[in-house]
This record gives sequence, C-alpha cells and structure tokens, in this order.
Amino acid sequence: MTPEDSAALARAVQSLEHPGFAARLANMAGKPIELIGGALPATVQQSISTATTKALQSALKVAVRTMQVGPQGRSRLVHKVLATASGAAGGAFGLATLPIELPVSTIIMLRAIAEIARREGEDPSDSEAALSCIQVFALGGRAGSTDASESGYFAVRGVLAKSVTEAARFVAERGLIEEGAPVVVRFITQVASRFGVVLTQKFAAQALPVVGALGGASVNYLFIEHFQETAQGHFTVRRLERVYGKEFVRAEYQRLAQNH
Repeated sequence: MTPEDSAALARAVQSLEHPGFAARLANMAGKPIELIGGALPATVQQSISTATTKALQSALKVAVRTMQVGPQGRSRLVHKVLATASGAAGGAFGLATLPIELPVSTIIMLRAIAEIARREGEDPSDSEAALSCIQVFALGGRAGSTDASESGYFAVRGVLAKSVTEAARFVAERGLIEEGAPVVVRFITQVASRFGVVLTQKFAAQALPVVGALGGASVNYLFIEHFQETAQGHFTVRRLERVYGKEFVRAEYQRLAQNH
C-alpha cells in the first residue's frame, strides 16, 4: 500500500471507529446527550422512530431514481449550509416540524454522501453503490468500538451486507423501489435502528431550552459534518478494497484500529 493510501486508511479508521457526534453535542449542551435522550417522552421517541423510517424511505427513492442525474460538484460547505438552514427551522419550531425537516435534512445529507462517493470512484448509477450511500446512515449511528473485530465498522457492514445485496438485486431487476417489498423493508429497518439513535440525540439537544433556533442550526451543522466524515471513511475503505483487495484492506484496517 502506498504511503498516501496508508494515510488515507488511517484517517478512515479514526473517523469510523471513533464517531464523535454525541461528544460534540455534549460539549455544546454541557451535559451527556445520552441522559437527555433518555429523558424524552415515549411519544416523542416514537415520533422520531416513525419519522426516521419515512425519511430513509424518501432518501432511498432519491438514491435509486435520481442520484445518477443529480447535480455534481457541490462542496461540503454548500451541503452544510443547506442542512444548517433546515436545522434552524427545526430548532425554532420544535418537534412539530420533524415530519418536514427530517426528510429534507436526510436528502441533503444523501447528496453530500453521494458526492463523496463519486470522488472516491463509485458509480452512482450502480444500485449497490447507491445503497452504500444509504448504508452510511447506519454506520454513522454507531457509538464507537474498542474492538473493531466484534462491533466495529466491518461488523456493522457485515450485518448489513446481505440486506444491501438483496435490495440492490431487487432494484437492478425492477428499476424501482417498492416500499412494501420485504428486502426493502428489511434494509430500511436495519439502517433506521442505528440512524434513529443519533437522531434521538440530535432532537434531544435541539429541544433544550438553551438551544433555540441558533442551536438547531449548530446541531444540524455537526450532524451533517459527522455523516460526511463517516461517508469519507466508508468510501475510502471501498476505494482501497477495489485496489488492494478486501482481505488485505480489512487486515490493515484492524491493525490500525488496534493501535488507536
């Protein structure tokens, strides 16, 4: 592996094995976000869960139907500005905006993720690559790991691998997404279970009295930055796998992860 690729893999390990969203929110809020999220009423948590599934369904349709013809070349900053604006609205008007703001924010993030995928050599017209963009929402929902072989990045990829393959085959054959199709439901459910954890933290922070509209914008900025970093790590690993082979890259990844 070249020195440049080895350095890129080391950065990917840092991003994927040490997700920092909850820590950043804790610094902003002045207290552990896990405690705040646990204090949310059950009805609110259910609303977030429902909205998460619907947002991912919308994002999946965009990924499959329009990503290959979508705008290219937008910078990370442009996507952050768009997500920050939608977050300001969510912070100003609260949970009532959730069904509107969340799909918008999720699709903005999907566009940012897809742009990173393109830069790392992915073919956005390929259904498996498109679903790998959605997969980032699950990877970014991890809490981090001290053992990459058991609960780290590759473990989560392994859990999702069958669903990604089956859903990609379904899309390739049908050319569309059917929300009720079992393979699609399974894939969305697996991603939502992890993505929803981070969303609960996000909306818990936005609900704090000291946060308000400005805080909502700041939270969304951190939110999209977190998933952009996750996407960069994920698609760096996939690019290196195409060059050096999956087994070699995984072994190098785990060696680096153990040294972090």
